[in-house]
Amino acid sequence: MLTLKVITENQDEVVRRLAKKHFQAREIIDQIIIFDTVRRTSQVELDSNLSEINLISKEIGTLMQKGKSLEANEVKAHVSVLKEKNIELDASKSNAEEKIRELLLIIPNLPHDSVPEGKGADDNQCEKSGGMIPELPADALPHWDLAKKYDLIDFETGVKIAGAGFPVYKGYGARLQRALINFFLNNACKAGYTEIQTPYLVNAESGYGTGNLPDKEGQMYHATLDDLYLIPTAEVSVTNIYRNMILEEKDLPIMNTAYSACFRREAGSYGKDVRGLNRLHQFDKVEIVRIDKPEHSYESLQEMVDYVQSLLEELELPWRILRLCGGDISFTSALTFDFEVFSAAQQRWLEVSSVSNFESFQANRLKCRYRDENRKIQLCHTLNGSALALPRIVAALLENNQTPEGIRIPKALVPYTGFEIIR
Repeated sequence: MLTLKVITENQDEVVRRLAKKHFQAREIIDQIIIFDTVRRTSQVELDSNLSEINLISKEIGTLMQKGKSLEANEVKAHVSVLKEKNIELDASKSNAEEKIRELLLIIPNLPHDSVPEGKGADDNQCEKSGGMIPELPADALPHWDLAKKYDLIDFETGVKIAGAGFPVYKGYGARLQRALINFFLNNACKAGYTEIQTPYLVNAESGYGTGNLPDKEGQMYHATLDDLYLIPTAEVSVTNIYRNMILEEKDLPIMNTAYSACFRREAGSYGKDVRGLNRLHQFDKVEIVRIDKPEHSYESLQEMVDYVQSLLEELELPWRILRLCGGDISFTSALTFDFEVFSAAQQRWLEVSSVSNFESFQANRLKCRYRDENRKIQLCHTLNGSALALPRIVAALLENNQTPEGIRIPKALVPYTGFEIIR
């Protein structure tokens, strides 16, 4: 959430920058300014009335001591009028504050200056690429056929148990999943991240804290009886550890990693592009999260990008990094880099990670702050990245490594799988 100070003091800049995200902010900002004027005016009058009440309350005692009860009663009546007025002013101020909060919650984060113009995914900029795209024979199979051939994933049974988008992993398929989770977690720990386990269910306050609510409410599974939400990513529960906290500058950056199942409704997602593992309602992912100070957060972002790149290189997958344009970047992000791997049998790029800097947008919602060396309290910057999401990694590994003898396992993963080939 943008701070009220940023909006009121930089109205034209906020409008200009949000236009890059194709968000028309002028009308909302004008409303915020009106409610802020009401809020400030009410507060000034409240303060003035309270000061007057304090002064004349002392006068009442003096008058009573002098036996001037009539004058004292007149003063009391005036105090009653002021108190009634203060009730109205307090209600007006509270209403204005609530309206401001409601409006602030629907305003996206400001995009970083380096975010390119663009309407959608086709306008994202490729920053870097690497790895070799394998040349497969004409009869190469997509991962959903390989999963059936080698009895790795049972999509049909998943439909019976829960519905489409909830696969059942079996045998080597389940072992490959477990191996990748351990591979990603161990590498994150070696890179300095502290592993933690957090709940898969969060309350509404946590959802608002990371910006998933109200922006993505329709994409989250909601347990209505308990008013809890299944997490779409471990980012939500991990980042909320630091909600309503004041950290010390010397402890930053804080670096956490967590494995979780992730749950996304993905409403309206149909067609060939979501077949097999390409888009699921439940999937596994290892997340990396950083809490940092503003002047260091973009250095942290680059370190996270480099780290995710190193994972894809170890897995011997062809990859590319995209800088997301204004029309494709998320509601909460200031700058995002997407990682994609090439799926050779499908002949298409698949997104496997997003690494983002949210600057102070989440931190303002979370009230996640730090005390600097001058003992001043400031908002932190928050960052997160997938390192990595498993489904499309598995899809690319199966497709790209298929041979007449079976599916080859990348060398770096063999110590975790316990096998070199799937036959």
